[in-house]
Amino acid sequence: MPLHRRAFLAASAASVAAPVVIRPARAAETVRIGWIPALTGASSAPGIGFNRGVILAAAEINAAGGVGGRMIEVITRDTQGDPTKAVNATVELISRQQVAAIWGPVNSGEALATTPLIARNRVPSLHPCVIDSLIDPAKYPNAFRIAPAGAQWEAAVRHYCLDILKVRKVAIVGDTTGYGTTATRDSVADFTRAGADVVYHDLIDATRTDVTADVLRMQQAGAEAVIPWSVTTGLMARLLNVRGARGWDVPFVGHPSLGSGEVHRLLDREAYWDKVYLVGYRSCSYGADGRLPARMQAFVDRLRGKVDLADTTLWWVAAGHDAIRLVAEAVQATKSTSHEAIIGYWNTLTSWPGLYGDYTWTKQEHNGYPTEEVVMSVASSFRDGAYALAPGYS
Repeated sequence: MPLHRRAFLAASAASVAAPVVIRPARAAETVRIGWIPALTGASSAPGIGFNRGVILAAAEINAAGGVGGRMIEVITRDTQGDPTKAVNATVELISRQQVAAIWGPVNSGEALATTPLIARNRVPSLHPCVIDSLIDPAKYPNAFRIAPAGAQWEAAVRHYCLDILKVRKVAIVGDTTGYGTTATRDSVADFTRAGADVVYHDLIDATRTDVTADVLRMQQAGAEAVIPWSVTTGLMARLLNVRGARGWDVPFVGHPSLGSGEVHRLLDREAYWDKVYLVGYRSCSYGADGRLPARMQAFVDRLRGKVDLADTTLWWVAAGHDAIRLVAEAVQATKSTSHEAIIGYWNTLTSWPGLYGDYTWTKQEHNGYPTEEVVMSVASSFRDGAYALAPGYS
């Protein structure tokens, strides 16, 4: 169903951040990819990391001659983590820019607002958002996930807490975004079904500057581990700082943002990163030899001097790179930028060799990330955006 003229005019009049565009000389002959990250605001850490991979992939493809002689043009709109801005940007990218595909949003709260809109216009869509309901080939036949679903993340966290750390009493918290609310609710339900005692759960405003009372309530409830679900690195750092200042020696186990270089930078003491375990991936994990898997190690070596990994996580950069390549390869293989051709091509991929993971999609299944690749990592082992496997993994 096409967008209504009123919706388009409203979106065009909205205040949308100026584009960050990789624009070759002959724009009329480019392959246009819409990119909808939060590059500023409280939830911008993932978007900044993904964006580094996006810029690199487009530059590499264009330097090699483009896609069948056509250059990649990435049209970026900063949503600032605001679902309304994400919707406005989506309308513009579809109606005015007429993009071949859309990558993003990268925060689930925004994707909840944009996914139905993108589906109604049948535009190929890639995103890394973990809320399970965002992928449904019957409702959204155009939408494909290039990261684990929330259930895969949560299962890894639950397994680590209950089976490896052997804790039974947990506190589960999230921020007040659409993602934080949903992830916290689902995690509470799943831990409870698994026989754990959820002694405390709550939502915390990501902009709250003092979380002492929140941490005190978790401690008084007798939590043996804290499971936080938020992309906001500032909130994660504040929680860890209060835990450390109180001398509360419990593990934090949860969202990948726990291991962000930005969290590290905001910690009051280096020791406050001890006993912090984040969702990670074998593709981004150091082996006993101190090296990453061969494919990822080659990528990191190629990044040196080009992309900063000190304040982000490697999987964000790698997944952003994969997203642009997935669109480019679909256009190359089908010799078409039609929405139907790109969607049809993605529906045939089996173990497609990305950097972040090997993706498999069919017409009936658009969750393509292998569960066995989802592990837990040690935050304090952070180096070049990657981590060592948490104790209990080999």
